Amino acid sequence: MNVSLLHLVFLLLLSSVCFFALSEVVGNNFSKCKEFFLNTAPPDFTPPWGVSVKPICQCIWDDNDKEMYLYATLYSTTWKIPVYSAYVFRESKSIGRCDVWYIEPQLDGDTEPCMRPKGYGTNIGTNQAVNRDYEKSGYDKGHLYPVLHTDNHLSMLATSTLTNAAPQNPDFNRNAWLRHEEAVIEDLESCDEAAYVVTGVVPDTKTIPNKKVTVSKYYWRATCCLKNSQYTGKGYYGPDNNGKVEELTIKDLQNKLSGCKKKRLFFEISGDSDVCY
Repeated sequence: MNVSLLHLVFLLLLSSVCFFALSEVVGNNFSKCKEFFLNTAPPDFTPPWGVSVKPICQCIWDDNDKEMYLYATLYSTTWKIPVYSAYVFRESKSIGRCDVWYIEPQLDGDTEPCMRPKGYGTNIGTNQAVNRDYEKSGYDKGHLYPVLHTDNHLSMLATSTLTNAAPQNPDFNRNAWLRHEEAVIEDLESCDEAAYVVTGVVPDTKTIPNKKVTVSKYYWRATCCLKNSQYTGKGYYGPDNNGKVEELTIKDLQNKLSGCKKKRLFFEISGDSDVCY
């Protein structure tokens, strides 16, 4: 199956301001977690033929046994990796990391609405990745919504679901991509209010050794920040030819993802900066 950039066509709603906006599979929409997209308008993603995707409102049970929605993910049950995760960046805090990797029972037919530990359920793994898929694979579990960008304990826990991770080259994950995540923190902390972020992957044509989980060839991120009463956006893409993360305009990011300059953009470009439309 060819999963080249030409297949990754994002048709974003022009009515949205930017395109952005533990866990629940929500049919064909993000009705319970649209607050993670600015103007509550998620992007429209057109998957390649034969590729299935499921929107997930990522939730976890709080101390009072209430469902807490913490971000949104579009997940491919065919590739068994996320297409993107969308979240609101408020501020980054120093939170201890706990890598207890969760799965999504609903993806494999269970009625449980929120993420659970890996041992939960009997048919888990049919439509999603599990921990054993990554064992001795040579790849890291690369977060789309990273722990570094969370601001509380529940959000930290909720990022460690395998629906929020894709196989990532360890050297890139632990060096260039990590430095990029740190730089994004510095940039977004200067916003006047909370910022909207979406992070996604471009799948490769190969899988990790188990022949089940598709490798992520590229990672990308787009941010939308309110400064001086105007939303501005930035795009990021990597690894480039030098193994680094490239900062680029939203227009150029869109062109990379769509492979077609005639596709509708999710940002209106003005001057030297990207102005969220």
